[in-house]
Amino acid sequence: MPVDVTSNLRQALAKLTAEKRRIERQSAAIQEALRAVNGTGGERRSSGARVAKRGARRGRQRMSPAERKAVARRMKAYWAKRRAGASKAKRNAA
Repeated sequence: MPVDVTSNLRQALAKLTAEKRRIERQSAAIQEALRAVNGTGGERRSSGARVAKRGARRGRQRMSPAERKAVARRMKAYWAKRRAGASKAKRNAA
């Protein structure tokens, strides 16, 4: 008895497509629940969309030259104190 492979594959594809739709609906519902919990319900995007807003900054903000100098001063003092403590510990250990 010949088996109709094409119809079996079509049926399997239809079932998988329905399953995919069901999973996507569940995923959207979970994302919506997370947005509600986190309080970010203003934007609605699909899960695959990675839209960067124009002008939106990512990562760290740049430091001004004055801030950079202040950090450099603090770090120099920090490392000087560490070196002094390390040499003191060496002297005590010897």
